[in-house]
Amino acid sequence: MKRLVALMGQRARRDWLQVLLWAAGTALLAYASFVGVSDAYGTEQDRTSLLAAALANPVILLFRGLPSGAAEGAFMVFLIFPWLAMLAAFMSTFLAVRHTRGDEEAGRAELVAASPAARTLPFLATALHGLLANTLLAALTAAAFLAVGLDLEGSVLAGAATGAVGVTFLGVGLFSAQLLRTSRGANSAAVWTIVVTFVVSGIGNAVGTPSDDLTRMESSWMTWLSPFGWGENTRAFDENLWWPVLLCLGVGVVLAVVSGVLVSARDLGGSFVAERLGRAAASPVLSTPGGLVWRLTRGAVLGWTVGGLLTGMLSTSLASIVQEVGASNPAVEDILRQISGDGSVEQGTITTFFTMLGVLAACCAVQIVCRARQEEAHGTAEPLLAAPVGRVRWLADYLVIALIGIVLVVAAAIGGAALGLAGQDGDWALMRTVLVTGAGQVAAASVFLAVTALAFVLVPRATIALGWSLVLLGMMLGLFGPLFQFPEWLVHLSPIAVAPLVDGDDVDLRGLWWLVPATAVGVGTALAFMRRRELASAG
Repeated sequence: MKRLVALMGQRARRDWLQVLLWAAGTALLAYASFVGVSDAYGTEQDRTSLLAAALANPVILLFRGLPSGAAEGAFMVFLIFPWLAMLAAFMSTFLAVRHTRGDEEAGRAELVAASPAARTLPFLATALHGLLANTLLAALTAAAFLAVGLDLEGSVLAGAATGAVGVTFLGVGLFSAQLLRTSRGANSAAVWTIVVTFVVSGIGNAVGTPSDDLTRMESSWMTWLSPFGWGENTRAFDENLWWPVLLCLGVGVVLAVVSGVLVSARDLGGSFVAERLGRAAASPVLSTPGGLVWRLTRGAVLGWTVGGLLTGMLSTSLASIVQEVGASNPAVEDILRQISGDGSVEQGTITTFFTMLGVLAACCAVQIVCRARQEEAHGTAEPLLAAPVGRVRWLADYLVIALIGIVLVVAAAIGGAALGLAGQDGDWALMRTVLVTGAGQVAAASVFLAVTALAFVLVPRATIALGWSLVLLGMMLGLFGPLFQFPEWLVHLSPIAVAPLVDGDDVDLRGLWWLVPATAVGVGTALAFMRRRELASAG
């Protein structure tokens, strides 16, 4: 027991700030969302109108929760719960992989295994640590709901459901860490599981059965394939069902138990999914440092590019549907106009999807810069820098590949938008909106690239946490700011919220005047400081 407590204490010391930021950030999002909803949709008539639009419009349901009535609390849960649960899911998977596969890669697990601690004791400490982290997140989220005056049972249930989804994905992270040999592979598998199940839940809600008064939706069978769907079906502040919380916890426990068995069945550093054998002869591409960076990151670029293609196809394929709904219900039109200015509803739909595209492109860039940090921390960058490759050249190669990744993601989305128009026999004049907003999101995503590069040079050990936190913050402000009536100055702190767009017949450059200089100054400063920076090992 003493050894278990000591291991949990070590994890708490390493993670206290990260866990606190994740939990407090989730609670703060819940609190700010309620304030925004109260201001924008203060009457039941306003909420009923938006729910009716949502039930008739798959675009809204794809990225929102499960409608459960027009009551203030239920309405807010409909708008924000999937994103609260997503934050809990990311926190849990990163925590699980960091203290299992990550410790094995860094050599810390081997040191613990050489002590009198049992083989599974570090794994058990990680599982309990993750459970406590999700308990804290759930408690703070429930407190945020209570702080705005919502009832006790619904608040506690909404917080518990958020934490329970996190526990499910804690199990996913522990399981993926046993299957795959690297922390990068385990994190990628866990993240794609989060993204896929999030989309499955949204599609399941979109094709469900609406109530006669258009304020509720019964989920389709697809929703029950996703932990996000389980959490949404608690219907907090309405029916207050607790058994989906038990389902989330049960699946998380089962995955953790299976992972614990796998820990005992494999060698330290081993995995159940074998690594692919390398080629007998190196490709000519690997003869240059830039070619090596491309080889290390091409899988990530491909994944985000596919996401961009799908986003572009949805933007134009669904634009005509939204146009029909907006013509009969101004609630949808009002929301989209808050994002797109004075353009048409179809332009607003494309702008909404391309705002999400900016997030995908930023994620691609941040992941590539974080890969540079991983190479440095793991010691694999040192042999390369011992050759005639300067530090500035080494970092510049990562930044160039990251910029190429941003362009490829946006280009795929533009191609997908064209395919969507061709399939629907749509209005090809919308391609002007596609091209302008796409180019604008390249500029916006490049700012995240520059800021993450600065973090890598100035505070290398915080690169991953800062890079992903800034993307999440930018996403929250850019996607939710207009909907929740956040102050304009706060929304405009997000690069994706001030990217150029088509405003009626004109092009509004908006924040381009600072996006491009900020990127240039950030990248230039990072490269200048990299010339004098020493290599920073893991720790």
